Amino acid sequence: MNAQTAYVGRFAPSPTGPLHAGSIVAALASWLDARAHHGRWLVRIEDIDTPRVQAGAADAILDTLQQLGLAWDDRPSWQSQRLEAYADAMNSLIRCGLAYPCGCTRSEIADSQRSVATGVGGQAVRGVEHAYPGICRNGLAPGRIARSWRLRLPDQAMVQFDDRWQGRQQQDVANDVGDFVLKRADGLFAYQLAVVVDDGAQGITDVIRGADLLGSTARQRLLGRALGLADLRYMHVPVVLADDGEKLSKQNGAIAVDTRRPVEVLDQAFRHLGFGPSAESSLDAWLADATRRWAEFRSA
Repeated sequence: MNAQTAYVGRFAPSPTGPLHAGSIVAALASWLDARAHHGRWLVRIEDIDTPRVQAGAADAILDTLQQLGLAWDDRPSWQSQRLEAYADAMNSLIRCGLAYPCGCTRSEIADSQRSVATGVGGQAVRGVEHAYPGICRNGLAPGRIARSWRLRLPDQAMVQFDDRWQGRQQQDVANDVGDFVLKRADGLFAYQLAVVVDDGAQGITDVIRGADLLGSTARQRLLGRALGLADLRYMHVPVVLADDGEKLSKQNGAIAVDTRRPVEVLDQAFRHLGFGPSAESSLDAWLADATRRWAEFRSA
């Protein structure tokens, strides 16, 4: 990191349920990286997807972080309170010709994405999905109305970046994803737009999060550049898997962490990140020891 750049990190949970073991891994890695860089650590409640928000979940998340000693450096922000900022960003993209209305339904997009290959003996095999093909890129068809808004990607949309955990990454967003949604058909701003606008507004320099979000990074970089924002540094840490091999979530049995034993909870997350257990038994001493060890091995 440039010595002149002040480090600002963040943890951005969605209030769809309590923090579980997987959430704590991401929160701890983010907190430790900020502390190891002598930077600031912010908490953002990403409640933009209102149909999925659970009553009381945000307060429970903040309480869990406090019980684990993961203190933040400014008042938590809430995406539901920043709709005007997202609208301003959308309007800026529209004025520049970088966003356009899309009249496609989900089923129409799925039909256009589905390709069926022909196998031996002329038998159809399982189809594969492709990027959004730009059905509405040159304007809505007669009689169609706008349902959503999409980002108009450049013809060359290859994004390359060095992930601090996963290594060198690249994605051809135009080929792999296509023009992606900025505002959904239900009128809600999309995650990709909200997170990029918020990272820019908060001066975030480093994003430490689960590897399940690695696929969003190239899109967010392209969108950030379209909005005139600086590129961020990224670290995508290993996700915690459930018994079925999928990412741990409330849908597959994740339970809230037991904050009555905070050191045990943190030590488990730290081991998942590749570190041995700490000899410290008090919370403050454990956090200080973990920060020192993280700085030695992961702050470069």
